[in-house]
Amino acid sequence: MSRYRRHFFVCQTRRAAGGRPSCGARGGADVLRALQDALAAHPDLWGTVQVTACGCLGPCFDGPTVVVYPEGVWYAPVRLEDIPELVARHLVGGEPVDRLRYAFADDEP
Repeated sequence: MSRYRRHFFVCQTRRAAGGRPSCGARGGADVLRALQDALAAHPDLWGTVQVTACGCLGPCFDGPTVVVYPEGVWYAPVRLEDIPELVARHLVGGEPVDRLRYAFADDEP
């Protein structure tokens, strides 16, 4: 069993100017910081929830991308204004935020 009940991975990949889009260039660092700050405001979750910077998750054109395990929920694009809802509903409440879920091209309609 994992040490963490829930683990948020936030893409930080930054590509050279003029290259493909990247989460880092689209505010990934701000999203990471906001999630870390939100976790800091919930000491009851310390030790059970982790927020981690990571490399490329794939959907570069639609980032910043966040993936939450163990549920395997993908969010993109995540904006700073989405963080309060993401924290209240998924981080604290354990319920994914459907409106922020990433729709992969092969997902059923």
